[in-house]
Amino acid sequence: MAGVRLENVWKIFGGFEAVKDMNLDIKDGEFMILLGPSGCGKTTTLRMIAGLEEPSKGQIYIGDKLVADPEKGVFVPPKDRDIAMVFQSYALYPHMTVYDNIAFPLKLRKVPKSEIDQRVREVAEMLGLSELLNRKPRELSGGQRQRVALGRAIVRRPKVFLMDEPLSNLDAKLRVKMRAELKRLQKQLGVTTIYVTHDQVEAMTMGDRIAVINQGQLQQVGTPEEVYDRPANTFVAGFIGSPPMNFMSASITEEGFADFGEFQLKLLPDQVEVLEEAGLIGKEVIFGIRPEDVYDAFFAQVKIPGENMVRALVEIMENLGGEKVVHLRVGDVALVGKFPAESKVSEGEEVDIVFDMKKIHIFEKGSGKAIF
Repeated sequence: MAGVRLENVWKIFGGFEAVKDMNLDIKDGEFMILLGPSGCGKTTTLRMIAGLEEPSKGQIYIGDKLVADPEKGVFVPPKDRDIAMVFQSYALYPHMTVYDNIAFPLKLRKVPKSEIDQRVREVAEMLGLSELLNRKPRELSGGQRQRVALGRAIVRRPKVFLMDEPLSNLDAKLRVKMRAELKRLQKQLGVTTIYVTHDQVEAMTMGDRIAVINQGQLQQVGTPEEVYDRPANTFVAGFIGSPPMNFMSASITEEGFADFGEFQLKLLPDQVEVLEEAGLIGKEVIFGIRPEDVYDAFFAQVKIPGENMVRALVEIMENLGGEKVVHLRVGDVALVGKFPAESKVSEGEEVDIVFDMKKIHIFEKGSGKAIF
């Protein structure tokens, strides 16, 4: 097994910088998610680790072995990197049985027949494919095909798994099931896994750590809890979480309030202290709060009347069964709250809302960098 390390890695296509100065240290046995919107550079990063793309600058290590360094003229081809890839398209051989599809990489390596048989049957058992070994891919469901593609990767016993949106072709219910299966398998095998997705739910539920990428640049690396609770900037804060975090312009007053023009919220003493140190008293900031921290005052456990309670108009309400997503407006300020299913609010009515001030985030106006 082996970790993976990227040091100052760039990828430039013509004049376009697809990956910019990427520094990432993936631990041995870790499940690392590369998360970001389409075109952010996550698949290009994965392809450079695989050896399908050569970096323009920087070094890539798999374990202690340098596999790419254009300055030193080092470029180890994919077949010698001891990695296995699983793609969005299953890439199975249609004329081969499930058995032969899984066995194929071992046959290429001229592994003895008896060992091939043992390893294929072990993997098929692990993935629930034992009854399907004689079938062709066209006779399988999407989920079964994806498991065959996984089996072909697992049977090689590589140092590193690379997965590029492997679940995106599955229906929603099967995706949830496969997420849990993949996570269990990865823990069972203990193989370093780098998994590309634009789906933040996949990232939050599967990864040991998440590397959030935007426009070719690494924004933040952390556990799912860290990137959710302590986002490094407005991009991470807005990308992770559903519905996304509310962002509102506010100015910080001498008296320790966040002033939104239409209303004010009293900041906690330690928050005021941090803002003073940052020189932001009297300045404009971006105020962030997640929808789940905006409450219907009737149900709130964090009510401080007159300080963090505001009257708002209910514009749209989405009833999700277990909860209600409520689109609110206070004058020119629009925001979203998550209310319990029992909340009696309805569209066009006014409601008292409460902000959990312990859960707020403040970001610099220009850079979007988190203050807290």
